[in-house]
Order: sequence, then C-alpha cells, then structure tokens
Amino acid sequence: MITQGGPRVLEFNARFGDPETQPILMRMKSDLLQVCLAVADGRLDSVSIEWDPRPAVCVVMASGGYPGSYEKGKVIRGLDEAAKLKDVVVFHAGTAKQDGNIVTSGGRVLGVTALGETVAAAKARAYQAVDKISFDGAYCRRDIADKALK
Repeated sequence: MITQGGPRVLEFNARFGDPETQPILMRMKSDLLQVCLAVADGRLDSVSIEWDPRPAVCVVMASGGYPGSYEKGKVIRGLDEAAKLKDVVVFHAGTAKQDGNIVTSGGRVLGVTALGETVAAAKARAYQAVDKISFDGAYCRRDIADKALK
C-alpha cells in the first residue's frame, strides 16, 4: 500500500489461488514445476525464468452474498466457452464437482484471467470470458484494472 510515508507491506500473498497471483502465473512462460524444484533444492539461482511481457488482468466471479453468507451448489455454465478464448485461463477457487457438474462451493468462485497487448485489451478479454460464464447469484466488479488505465 502506498502511503504518505512511503510503501507499506500489509501482507504477503503466496498462495497460487490468490487473484493477485493468477495474472503472474499467466505471464510465466517457464515451467513452474522446474522453478519449484529448484527452490526446494536450494538452487533457484541456477534457473532462468522467462516472462510474457504482456499485461494480465484477473476478474473474480463471486457468489451472491460474499463476503457474508452465500449458497453453495449453484451449477456453473459457460466454462468451456470461456476456455476457448485465446489467452484466457479460468482459475477455479470455490468450485466442486457434483453430479457431473461444476458447482459453486465458496465465496470467490472463479478467477477469470486474460493476457492482452495492453491493459485495456487484457481487461476487455477477461470480461469477454466473464460474460460467457453464469451461475445463480454470480457477480463481479466491473472496475478491475481501471486504476492502471488512468
């Protein structure tokens, strides 16, 4: 967080499921497994990590009622259609498989993440994918990446 006294760390996000991490994973061209193995072996300095220079944007699709109480078990539709879009990955966060369907099982349900030549293009592609996905009570913010566009 940037304050009048300079930058301040509020927390470190290290989980791959965080919407802050998903755009970074989209940009990583190197084999993540090889990087993790190098970390575990204490030889990260011997690994070269390659990055896609394009920006990425992640839009969280959440359950109605989140961050308070919300219902689970809502069937999610349109995942296959969204996955067909170029440079889009739909990260599952609060989902489960039930009776052959993917259903909601958490507050933050999906992290719809896209790459683009510009931030505006990545945002547009992410929302194009969001608009293909539906479930009862689904909602998302529509201002993601706006600060970066100013």
